[in-house]
Amino acid sequence: MIKTIDALESLKPNAEWVLRGDVLEWLDSEQTEPTADELKAEVTRLQAEYDAQAYARSRANEYPSIGDQLDMIYHNGDGGATFQAAIKAVKDKYPKE
Repeated sequence: MIKTIDALESLKPNAEWVLRGDVLEWLDSEQTEPTADELKAEVTRLQAEYDAQAYARSRANEYPSIGDQLDMIYHNGDGGATFQAAIKAVKDKYPKE
């Protein structure tokens, strides 16, 4: 879940601030403090971006390790067909949405 701190770091990288609960103390003299609406919009944007990548995180957890993938290509002697089938099975299970 994306939080205000994530939005602050995205909107104002390297800014100096302290967040105590929901109270933001802006300490930076070079960057302006984002408004509450800007923070809320950035939280929403970052959450949508994160949610859109759910398929990629699921795929990464199920792909065979790189070593296993290379073994499939080398040891099966089938031009990588076993490797391609293993990768395709994961991609089919978690399609891009």
